[in-house]
Amino acid sequence: LAPAGDSGPAQAPTAGAKSANNPLGIPQDKPVEVVIFDGGFGDKYFTDIHKPLFRTKHPKVEIKETATKEVAKTLQPRLAGGAPPEVIHNSGANAMDVGALVQDNQLYDLRTLLDAPSWDDPNVKVRDTISPNVIEWGTFEGKFQVMAYTNGVWGMWYSQKLFKEEGWPTAPKTWEEFTGLLETIKKSGKMAPFTYAGKHPFYIYETILTLAAKIGGKDVLKNIDNLEDGAWSAEPVKQAAAAFQEIGAKYLLPGTAGLDHVQTQTAQNKGKVAILPCGVWLENEQKGTAPADFDYGVFPLPDFTSSDALPYGTVHARPGEDFMVGAKSPNPLGGVEVLRAMLSKEAAAKFVQAVSTPSIVKGAAEGVPLSPGLKSAIAMLDAAGDNTTFFRLRQWYLPMHDEVAAATGQLMNGRLTVDKWAERIQKKAAGIKADSSVTKYTRD
Repeated sequence: LAPAGDSGPAQAPTAGAKSANNPLGIPQDKPVEVVIFDGGFGDKYFTDIHKPLFRTKHPKVEIKETATKEVAKTLQPRLAGGAPPEVIHNSGANAMDVGALVQDNQLYDLRTLLDAPSWDDPNVKVRDTISPNVIEWGTFEGKFQVMAYTNGVWGMWYSQKLFKEEGWPTAPKTWEEFTGLLETIKKSGKMAPFTYAGKHPFYIYETILTLAAKIGGKDVLKNIDNLEDGAWSAEPVKQAAAAFQEIGAKYLLPGTAGLDHVQTQTAQNKGKVAILPCGVWLENEQKGTAPADFDYGVFPLPDFTSSDALPYGTVHARPGEDFMVGAKSPNPLGGVEVLRAMLSKEAAAKFVQAVSTPSIVKGAAEGVPLSPGLKSAIAMLDAAGDNTTFFRLRQWYLPMHDEVAAATGQLMNGRLTVDKWAERIQKKAAGIKADSSVTKYTRD
């Protein structure tokens, strides 16, 4: 990253006595406060897996864990007041603006974590036990400040049981095959072909941007992240937007615009809609709600044309579920130690099994029984190989994300043309680019 500006976290606290079980020298008489986002994963994975594991090496350290569905609303005032918790799980529709937190020196430098001995083997550093893209994802201004915990992958989710019963193809490879599948489902009269979380249009703008990258190559998304002039009016972006606007006009579940992610997922479980774009957490989020034999599956976006820059099987895959340590918290080293425990192979393996999501810890899924949806997602991710895309605008410039989401909701409802959609978002990008008070980041 090449930032415009220079800042850093608060001064590192002085470590106490170090030992094999306590290589960071965290105090044993200070509590560690952990705030978990209560979303698709809930918080039982932390209370049932990570907390007990942490206490095997630190039985005297109290962990105060709470869960919230409103991360920004709950924690923004505390950070502004200089009293953050040690560990923050920053995720969900109401996540805090990471770029702003970095700019305000609110996040502890987690290079301390990367260079620490791993929980499992003192001869192996933490950095060597995790996917390298996690370090790229979490680095701001040369400092590792955000630790993602999942290897997130997005795709088109469906019921393998339903598609098998109906004889519907589960991996359309061309756009014609995909729209043909939607037409077949529509003509069956049994359900709507397609939906997305209308109240949270990120779900569909993610899909549009993934298709745009597939059509035009990875530079399409780099240009968007870098706030380049004309990035949003690039032909691949407009082609992808037009393609999904057409799907919205022809194949959308009625009332989608007024539904949130839970309502659209429930509609799919009840057989009211066939296909839903979402991330890999979907299966776990619907545990206990989806029928036991729903048999989740996922497939990648098809080729738009034979001239696509990226091959069939390309997916949006990136680290997700961001964890941070408050630089101004009372016990930041304690927070780092909690993250070190979470990155143990035992914790990661149990997490994979508990929440049906790929881990950033190398080898975490080895020998772990996989649910149908997770098995399908890992197969899709493995098939993609290096053909993965991601964007960072939501992480770097939250106001930009808000504008893209709002404009895309109107695009899908037919209230904005593709040209006006691109023009509106480009104007927002230009405003952020020109705002000297906003720290800028660059993808190479």
